[in-house]
Amino acid sequence: MSDMVRLEETLKQLAERQRDEGMSDPMLSLSESRRLANDLGCETREVELAALHARVIPVRYHRNLGTVGWEGQERLLNACVAIVGAGGLGGWIIEGLARMGVGHLIVVDGDAFEENNLNRQLGCTESTLGRPKAECLAERIAMVNSAVRVTAHVAVLDAENASQLLKGAQVIVDALDTLPARMILQKAAAEMGIPMVHGAIGGYTGQVMTILPGDPGLNALYGNAMSSERGVEAKLGNPSATPMMISAWQIQEVVKLVVGQGELLRGKVLVMDAEYGDVSEIRLS
Repeated sequence: MSDMVRLEETLKQLAERQRDEGMSDPMLSLSESRRLANDLGCETREVELAALHARVIPVRYHRNLGTVGWEGQERLLNACVAIVGAGGLGGWIIEGLARMGVGHLIVVDGDAFEENNLNRQLGCTESTLGRPKAECLAERIAMVNSAVRVTAHVAVLDAENASQLLKGAQVIVDALDTLPARMILQKAAAEMGIPMVHGAIGGYTGQVMTILPGDPGLNALYGNAMSSERGVEAKLGNPSATPMMISAWQIQEVVKLVVGQGELLRGKVLVMDAEYGDVSEIRLS
């Protein structure tokens, strides 16, 4: 009997036993997932995928089920998402996608943590100062969800290396902080035929937009402006909550793209102003 057949049979027996005990949604605990992976010499992610196929929900995803459903959770575990920028926005996005169960995360960031990151960047702690952001986030995710594979690139994405760094991704997330870098990323995403979820912050405000290949995207929003400096955040700063607010919307856009659910923020920019409690949409022509 092959290992996969053994796994399927074990999960089937588990589901039958739990249903006999009156459980409507049979569940697989983390400890049981790890035991099966160790016994069969496979990855925890493979066990979780087999469980979902057998309609046994890994306990960590039980609260996802009512939103994304069985097929949606399988799609998430099979998905590969690239996050470019592992700072204020990127750290929260990486964390949220890992907790949702996105199976493979590509993290691209060439910077190391500095003290001024401590107020808002998830991966930044007093003990990680001076260390590469991408590596620190990869280590954190290993503790959050061991079924998620993280490919960490300590590198600055540019026009020459973009296709290699982003290879395999089906969604790209823009968590950068300068317009030229965002434009390079948008161009690479378009050339690779991959959707991009854009986010930007400054002070109490932020914006989110999903750009599909062929959409004008950032060009419709900024025209030919290509300042190398940071935008409004250079003057207004980055309080702790703003990246959390915007990253949450970016996470949801990624989930919708992967699962094929809901209406995307496409052809429009969602602008949130937490200072005045205002949320508005800018329609792009």
